[in-house]
Amino acid sequence: MQYLKFLIRKKSILALSFFICAFAGCSKGGDSPAPTPPTPPPVVVTEADIVFKVDVAGSEVNYNTVFPVVGTSLILNANITSTLPKDGVTVDVTVKKKLDNTTVFTTNQTSSAASNPVTVSGLTAGVLCVATVTVTSKSKATNTSIKTFELAAK
Repeated sequence: MQYLKFLIRKKSILALSFFICAFAGCSKGGDSPAPTPPTPPPVVVTEADIVFKVDVAGSEVNYNTVFPVVGTSLILNANITSTLPKDGVTVDVTVKKKLDNTTVFTTNQTSSAASNPVTVSGLTAGVLCVATVTVTSKSKATNTSIKTFELAAK
């Protein structure tokens, strides 16, 4: 009987030890790492609409009248008055004869400056022409501005 009590006690201790180990092994495992905060959305910088004026010899061109040119060339300046786009702009200048729409002069230049001088050449005395100056953002192609005026060499 002694032996039987010993076996029961030993089995009870063994069973108790088993349950203690089982419950200890089933713990929550501690705190999980802190959740990573979500990545903030990128900052979107809204690009200002391009605004510019065309100057010749320091004066803004009057877009409603014919600009008189002395000689066969002139230097015009596309002065950007708005905030410049981050990637710069392209400045396109085209001069065509008003009578038959043939191209007299064309140029395309990339710039990151507010002042953009262009020398227009190839003008003929007595021929009425139409100059078109287009300034387009390099970073946002839909951000563009156009100025058109007439000119005639004397």
